[in-house]
Parts: sequence; structure tokens; C-alpha cells
Amino acid sequence: MGHWWTRNIIEPGKLPLLLALASFVLTFVITRIVVRLIRVGKGPFGNVKAGGLHIHHVVPGVVLTVIGGFGAVGSDRHGFGSAVFAVVFGAGAGLVLDEFALIVHLDDVYWSEEGRKSVEVVVVTAALVGLMIGGFLPFGVNDLTQSELRNRAGVTLSIGLNFLLVLMALGKGKARMAVFGVIVPLVALVGAVRLARPVSPWARRFYRRRPRARARARLRAYHHDLRWAGPRRRFQDLIGGRPDPEPARVLPGRP
Repeated sequence: MGHWWTRNIIEPGKLPLLLALASFVLTFVITRIVVRLIRVGKGPFGNVKAGGLHIHHVVPGVVLTVIGGFGAVGSDRHGFGSAVFAVVFGAGAGLVLDEFALIVHLDDVYWSEEGRKSVEVVVVTAALVGLMIGGFLPFGVNDLTQSELRNRAGVTLSIGLNFLLVLMALGKGKARMAVFGVIVPLVALVGAVRLARPVSPWARRFYRRRPRARARARLRAYHHDLRWAGPRRRFQDLIGGRPDPEPARVLPGRP
């Protein structure tokens, strides 16, 4: 265990990244526990206010992220300072991304359906960082031999090809696969060769005169959403809490 730790974490300088990930996940979990307690009125916690203004935790998160980010850039990867700043950066990123939906919508949507975006972004971020710690590098050019490293043309071609696959997956409306495809090229390849989502830019451009392809895309998207929407929502509720029910809409002319 000690040899593995030294060989795979310490020597490559991945300890700050591992500490940042641990701090990121721990901060997100603690934050969600605290806000859940505040939501149900339990415990000693409460919303932070200044002059009647609700201070969201994204504010201290931004401060911590700036301090930790600049501190990490100016520190040696193998020094004590980089480890400290990595923890600070991870904590700040956890607070910021926990309110990602607020930043996107510029509204307090924490306990609404739109607030699920924050949980999804946190899970994707933690997974990507975990893959990087596990040995995956962007564009899949890790584990190259010395002769392969000298073959710059091959490396450049690999990077360019994977970048093209990522763009294709993104254009087909498969944002998650595109993000993971940056780290794991096989994921980008799968996203690039599968049918596009029916409302994606790819479908609007290339399926416009192909009614059978449009129908297949709609059918596949329907079955995919039907299969995974429920488990995904339950997973998000487990991590981030169930959103508040939306108020019933009153139709015009109805009491």
C-alpha cells in the first residue's frame, strides 16, 4: 500500500488533486446536511443574513476558490502549501457548485426542479476528477512509451480525433458523454456514433430530410428517458434532497 501510494499519488504530484477532491466532496455533503436541517427547522443552524439580505453560501465559496486557486498556482505541487491551498480550493468549489443552478438561473432555485442541476454538476465533477486521479488524462494519451512520446504527430492526431468525437457527441445533444469523453475517449466514440437527441443541433441539421431517422431518434430518446429518468431523480433526491412540489397552476377563467 505504501509503495502504491508513493508511486501513484506522491511521485506524480497528485496529492493536491486528491486532497482537493476529498475537500470538495466533504464540503458538498456537509453543506447538504446543514441546508436540509435548516429546511426542516432542526439543529442550531440558520440562514446567514446581513442587513436583511440572505447571503448564499456561493459567496464564501467564490472567496475560497479564488484564494485556493491562486495559492495553488503559486505553490510547488510537492510542497505543504499546495496541499493546504488544494483543500481550500476544494471547499470553495464545493460551495460554489452546490449552488450552480442559482448561478445559471440567477434565482434562488435551490429546492426546485431546476436546482437538480447543482447535484448533477457536482456528481460529474467528482467523477471526472476521480478519473484523473485514477490515471486517465485528457484525450487518452496517458501510458505512452518513450518512443510514442517522441512521435508528436501521432499524439497530435489522437488529440485532434478525440476532440472531433467530443464535438460530435456534444452536437448530438449528449452533453454528459461529451464531458466524460474528454477523459475517456471510448465514451466520446459511443456518443458520436449513436443517434442524436431529437432536439439537438445535429438532428436539426442532418435529420431534417430524413423522417425515419427523426422518428428513430424520438423513439430512442423516449425509451431512454423513460428508463433512466426515475433512477436519476431518485439518485439526485438521495444526494441533494427532494425539491419542493411545484404550485398548482390555475387556468384562466377557472377559480
